Amino acid sequence: MQIYIGFITAGILVVAGMLFMVEKHTVQAVAEGIVAPTHASILFGGDMMFDRTLRTTAAEKGGDYLFACLDELFRSEDLVIANLEGPITPSTSISQYSLPGDGRNFTFTFPTTTAELLYAHNVRTVNLGNNHIMNFGTTGVESTETSLSDAHVGFFGDPLEQSVIEENVQGIPLAFINYNQFWYKSSASTTIAQIRDARLKGEIPVVYTHWGEEYLPATEREKTLAHAFIDAGADIVIGSHPHVVQEHELYQGKHIYYSLGNLIFDQYFDDAVDHGLMVQVRFAQKGAEEVTEIPVVLQKNRQTCPDVDIHRVPLADLLKG
Repeated sequence: MQIYIGFITAGILVVAGMLFMVEKHTVQAVAEGIVAPTHASILFGGDMMFDRTLRTTAAEKGGDYLFACLDELFRSEDLVIANLEGPITPSTSISQYSLPGDGRNFTFTFPTTTAELLYAHNVRTVNLGNNHIMNFGTTGVESTETSLSDAHVGFFGDPLEQSVIEENVQGIPLAFINYNQFWYKSSASTTIAQIRDARLKGEIPVVYTHWGEEYLPATEREKTLAHAFIDAGADIVIGSHPHVVQEHELYQGKHIYYSLGNLIFDQYFDDAVDHGLMVQVRFAQKGAEEVTEIPVVLQKNRQTCPDVDIHRVPLADLLKG
């Protein structure tokens, strides 16, 4: 028995020594720049709409024209995520030549080339949980998902399935989860369950919402829900729908952006709607460690461009304050 215990002890010491050497060499390699520390840079944007005058502009100048100002920034990211504010279908556009105030002005369908356009500009994951994705019914949702899948663009927030997408980005396991205020099957309890499930799987839950009142500050309901999502384990909450940039809050050490406003849209009637926000989030294994705010301006030539004012928000600095 003593000999047997001695063999076990020796084995444990050998394994411990091997682990120490692996860790030592890994740390040394990182210090020498041979192995980069694991992190992922993900850029989040707000609402994207490819109908109405944007559809006309893309038909005249090519879809790439819409992204010309953003392209360099987008290509530098590990992943770009935004809200796809409508379905991709082969149907004839209803809103393309409509006028503001006309009921047809708010019924969207995007060209069948939209998914390939998104992929070409590094928008590789989109949120579908919004108030326009059902503009062409379940057929429109199914057409959208087929187009996105064929173009290798991921999606989450599917109103038919309440889907979550799990992605490993540069070694960081992430789960992208939607809450959609405007779809009867979407509930806070479902979102909370999805957040908890992601945590149990060892993933970092990122909640992307579609909620609130258009053109107004964040509502009390938004704030209550955002806090509940963080309490359930969400690492960051990103909001869309109001078409204006809403408040940024740090709650329990976690970032909440209630609305990023517009990203690709043709609203120009006020500075609040033609100025949006993108947030670049640097994720490590434990979650978001730095956020960089990148304001954007929606120009009347239908191009969206980064503004010059870039504001870094390191989580560590915020916690010190």
